[in-house]
Amino acid sequence: MPPRKKVAGSTATVTSTPQTSSARSSRRIAGSIPDGKGNGWTTEHTYDSVGQPKEIIVIQDSASPLPKKRTRAAVAAAAESAKWNGGAGGSHPTAPAPVVNGSTTTKRRKVEEEAKAKAKATNSSTSVHTQPAPPLPLQPQAHVPAPPAAATSTQAPAWDDAEGHYIVKPDDVIGGRYKIVRLLGQGTFGKVVEARHIESRRKVAIKVIRAVQKYRDASKIEIRVLETLKKNDPENNFKCIHLAEYFDFRNHPCLVSDLYGMSVFDFLKLNHFQPFPERHIQDFAKSLLASVQFLHSLKLVHTDLKPENILLVSNESRLSGPRRANARSKSILRNTDIRLIDFGSATFANEYHSSVVSTRHYRAPEIILGLSWSYPCDMFSIGCILVEFFTGDALFQTHDNLEHLAMMEVVMGKMPPRMIERGRLKKPEFFKGNKIDFPNPSVSKSSRKFVKGLKSLKDIIPSTNPTNALFLDLVVRLLDFDPETRITVQQALTHPYLRQTIPEPP
Repeated sequence: MPPRKKVAGSTATVTSTPQTSSARSSRRIAGSIPDGKGNGWTTEHTYDSVGQPKEIIVIQDSASPLPKKRTRAAVAAAAESAKWNGGAGGSHPTAPAPVVNGSTTTKRRKVEEEAKAKAKATNSSTSVHTQPAPPLPLQPQAHVPAPPAAATSTQAPAWDDAEGHYIVKPDDVIGGRYKIVRLLGQGTFGKVVEARHIESRRKVAIKVIRAVQKYRDASKIEIRVLETLKKNDPENNFKCIHLAEYFDFRNHPCLVSDLYGMSVFDFLKLNHFQPFPERHIQDFAKSLLASVQFLHSLKLVHTDLKPENILLVSNESRLSGPRRANARSKSILRNTDIRLIDFGSATFANEYHSSVVSTRHYRAPEIILGLSWSYPCDMFSIGCILVEFFTGDALFQTHDNLEHLAMMEVVMGKMPPRMIERGRLKKPEFFKGNKIDFPNPSVSKSSRKFVKGLKSLKDIIPSTNPTNALFLDLVVRLLDFDPETRITVQQALTHPYLRQTIPEPP
């Protein structure tokens, strides 16, 4: 074979033969023998790209100028081929192409079989993706832990904390018409916020009850009580808070009322727990007794009287006392008008009575002993409140029942035999024989010392002037051990102390 040569100016490779490779490959060599004649193919001789002779097979797959007569086998094969073409493509079968001879039909059949197999594989693959998803496993995958069902069902919404309190944010709109200004206070029941009506700009207080079912149920009772108070005292002469409206917001009952000042307790706290002036104590006693008398006339027992539930109408005050450096001055209220609030625990006399009511420091002895209670428990609480106004400190600062009873005996005197007899039937653990079992071996040394250091009412309220003497008499009658002999609200309102002339504080 002659060597390959490069043409100048070109990178193409050519042979030394006079004819180009393309011409060689496109021509048949004279004298070629059609070895496969009659079988649909022939052999031809030509040259490859480097000049070497080679033999190629030419398949006759085009229509012959002289078509042969179609046999029954060819017709049946053509029909079967059309059928397969229709099934594989998913469309209607087309007319069969003319078949020249059996070899063409065989070749086409092979191609069609391959196409059918490919279409079947495609359909199978498609059907896998269109099948419905298998059911989820009963247990979550290890790498994707699922929360327990109970935790999901009890999860607090975004606007509540874990205890069901509404999360207060200034400028939030509540009920569609009130914009929150600030948080005023929080208790077991829920929260109280200051808000402003969007249209009228009127300031209000909104009590937002916790999203807990028992507090929601209690709010229904409070709403019924407040509606009763407003119905029977539309002019609010008896100084109880009135309900303006109520609604439900995000599962929180919301009670709207007028906005007042701080509680008497908060004023005491800001004033460093300095006692109120004598005249202000008398003003508070008159207003508080009048409010409770109104409640009792409606067959209602408040059950939770305490300084935190007495609001000042105005916080305005003035300073009084020494003006020298490092001396503690005293704030004096300019207005002693008050409002009684929080009727969430108020109970109608003819309805169910809970076994334990009142805040610990203001709880009557009959409640501690598990005895029946009624209107007199409110009077005992008023006695504790008035002493706190006089001294600046709570009278019974304890959280233990036995210690509480022991403190009462020191402050109020010995428990009457009738109360001991009744108490032993309900709470025998508090007694040893015919007296309170205090101190017993389980009582701590600090508790014994604390109780022993208490003062009696006569020492707490010394009778140094007529006003103090009358005040002491009223308090002693309010803090009577026996609820049946305790002074009633009607009797208290006629007590000489309330008619005593007391000058304004300097």
